[in-house]
Amino acid sequence: MLRIGLLTSGGDCQALNATMRGIVKTLYRQAGEPVEVYGFEDGYQGLIYERYRMMDNRDFSGLLTRGGTVLGTSRTPFKLLDTPEADGVNKVEAMKGTYRKLKLDCLFMLGGNGSTKTANRLSEEGLNVIALPKTIDNDTWGTDMTFGFASSVEVATRCIDEIHTTASSHGRVFVIEIMGHKVGWIPLYAGVAGGADVILIPEIPYDIENVIRVIEERDKHGARFTIIVVAEGAISKDEAALSKKEYKKLVAARTTPSIAYDIAAEIDKRTGREIRIAVPGHTQRGGTPDAQDRIFATQCGVEAALACLKGKFGVMIAQVNGKMCRVPLADVAGKLKYVDPKSDLVKEAKAMGISFGDE
Repeated sequence: MLRIGLLTSGGDCQALNATMRGIVKTLYRQAGEPVEVYGFEDGYQGLIYERYRMMDNRDFSGLLTRGGTVLGTSRTPFKLLDTPEADGVNKVEAMKGTYRKLKLDCLFMLGGNGSTKTANRLSEEGLNVIALPKTIDNDTWGTDMTFGFASSVEVATRCIDEIHTTASSHGRVFVIEIMGHKVGWIPLYAGVAGGADVILIPEIPYDIENVIRVIEERDKHGARFTIIVVAEGAISKDEAALSKKEYKKLVAARTTPSIAYDIAAEIDKRTGREIRIAVPGHTQRGGTPDAQDRIFATQCGVEAALACLKGKFGVMIAQVNGKMCRVPLADVAGKLKYVDPKSDLVKEAKAMGISFGDE
């Protein structure tokens, strides 16, 4: 009997269900012995408090196109992992206890960076763990791609596409805030795909004067509108010069809802142009996974199942240079994959006239 656990941790995305489907369908076909599947509810909380349900092949039918996660998810911050729960429960010991009580052979964890750090900790504690790279932000170290990213880019691009028509009709400047708190993969890809005029991301600090210059030059050449895509974590050159403590204090003192509103207000003050703000928000996490995500999620699920059957634990499933592989959890846990300001896509975007506000 092969006993496996499944949990989805952290923020949700469109391809979690598709990934679990890939794991289970592969195990049922390849294990050569009966398989028991324990689905933990609401991420690591389910493992801590023994909230789980037995699942079988029927539970995974029809999940390829279903967004979100049928198991539910929650955030269990790694930095608080050794802090007891409000009821005094020791998180790590409780998770180990649940794993051993159910006599699991492997725990499959679908999650992003913080969740991967916890998975690595459980691996170090002696549990058989395999992680799968879930995050719309595409910021997980050690893999070219994460499932959820492509679908999120599709949603964000569609938003930019639809803003174009109304921006053109009214001759307005639109500031569109796209998810990306610490890294700018989604705004970069969606901005290029959606034909943005300016893309502001955390990795490339901007000068508002350069943003104003783009608007004025477009006006001068007869363009009636400007599309500015802003990552929620975009940072100015002045802000980038602050210490981490000073910057956190500045953000905490913000009276506007987000960075998009600050930038819009500054443009309005300096140009007098009619400004509008669009924030697609959590729509970028929702809906049906696109074709690319369905394929990659399936690949991740299959490779994770095969790794389990081969006894390859303490790893994260990854894609490196287009090839599926396994990377040690210890090598990727706690590391972020940032956009390289000198990457080909950034250079190509600049070559065709997209401004990143840095020059």
